[in-house]
Amino acid sequence: MPLIFVGGLIFGFGLGFSHMARPEVVLNFLQFEDFGLLFVMGGAAVVTGIAFALVPRLRDRAPLTGDTYGRRLKSFDRNILIGGAIFGVGWGLSGICPGAAYASLGVGNITILWALAGMFIGAYIQGYWRSQRTASETSTTGAD
Repeated sequence: MPLIFVGGLIFGFGLGFSHMARPEVVLNFLQFEDFGLLFVMGGAAVVTGIAFALVPRLRDRAPLTGDTYGRRLKSFDRNILIGGAIFGVGWGLSGICPGAAYASLGVGNITILWALAGMFIGAYIQGYWRSQRTASETSTTGAD
């Protein structure tokens, strides 16, 4: 668990240092006025790609869970499209994504609590909706 905490601190520090925890920077990117976020995201993608390519060759199991490495393919369906659209609208309205919201709070942006509240409410509604849907599918399957 300390490794996860340290990783989170490094991630948050990186977001704060690169000013990506400031909603106005993100909104400027979304309005094609500042492309700094593009370079930060591109750099993160390169590092992640290298890690995904090298780590399974260096280790046969994940260090924290002990699970074997493998691809988890998920279907591209309506839920992915709807979730992506909701995430994009929320990102565009608030100028912040979930990870950066906590870093933004850490750099003193108290008004980001509104966005965090919206994220928690949305996650609760989605969880409630999914549990209701799963329960109805289970009762329908059990009736057969």
